[in-house]
Amino acid sequence: MLSKPLASKYLLSLLAILASSAYANEQTIQNKPSNSKYQKEKICAIYPHLKDSYWLSVNYGMVSEAENQQVELRVLEAGGYPNVNKQTSQLVLCTKWGADAIILGTVSPDAYRDNLSDWVGSTPVFATVNELVLNTEQQKILKGTVGVDWYQMGFQVGEYLAKLHPKGSGNTPIALLLGPQASGGTKPVALGFYDAIQSSDVTIAVNYWADNDKELQRNLVQQVIEQPNIKYIVGSAVAIEAAISELRAAGKTNDIGLISSYLSHGVYRGLLRNKVLFAPTDKMVAQGRLSVKQAVSYLRDQPYKKHSVPTIEALTPTTLKDQVIADSLSPSEFRPVFSVNP
Repeated sequence: MLSKPLASKYLLSLLAILASSAYANEQTIQNKPSNSKYQKEKICAIYPHLKDSYWLSVNYGMVSEAENQQVELRVLEAGGYPNVNKQTSQLVLCTKWGADAIILGTVSPDAYRDNLSDWVGSTPVFATVNELVLNTEQQKILKGTVGVDWYQMGFQVGEYLAKLHPKGSGNTPIALLLGPQASGGTKPVALGFYDAIQSSDVTIAVNYWADNDKELQRNLVQQVIEQPNIKYIVGSAVAIEAAISELRAAGKTNDIGLISSYLSHGVYRGLLRNKVLFAPTDKMVAQGRLSVKQAVSYLRDQPYKKHSVPTIEALTPTTLKDQVIADSLSPSEFRPVFSVNP
């Protein structure tokens, strides 16, 4: 047993050691590099709409990548391709919210050609899926793009039909229901399709345009079914999903072939059941991920590819690959997410 003087000295030494250790730990914590700056980026994403599973799948890709990158994500949707003014107001909302970056799926390629900076100031913008056309001055705000050439999407669809019905095989009338005229990717899809069928016996007997709204497209499909001799309906995923049920109700499932200009959950089910013959996919989930990665890399001063172009995959009932579908479609139970907080 220690004497009182020795015990006192021992206690004082122990306290000194503990105090020194605590101070050292505190200094280590204070001097440890903080990751907090990587947890404060605010990214605002704006979509043309969330009416079909195409943009739902883009949303899934963005949300999952935002969670992975530990950034804050806010999502807005304009409600349809005609709504340029609404989307413009959403650009302003993103800026007022304090977004460090904006990911824009534009409702129209030329909507912000000369005035994007009027709505976003100097906030960096990343174009996703749809082409964003800007003049030289406005290009300075655009820091990255993700998306395929929609001309090629349309060309692959036309090429598929042209191979089935080459020149001299007999006239093959079709109905074209690609969606809203001159909005989103509709115009380049149409141009690619027209070019691909030029040297074939495919002829466009009916050509209707409307926003990608289920009821609008269903009405167009019903008009098409009343037309004589239509061999195929080539249309947006919304139109083709409507056509599957309308053809069944009319007893014409075996009379008219269905071809989609892009992939959706309904089109995928149609491919699985041999109700849809063909659809290209531009891998929507992957595009959502890539757009968030671009924005995060820019904000963190990390290198990134400024123009990311996923490979277009041609899908038929016999060419459905699991990884391609995972890169394209959100899980069946996924619902739109409008906010991610780190």
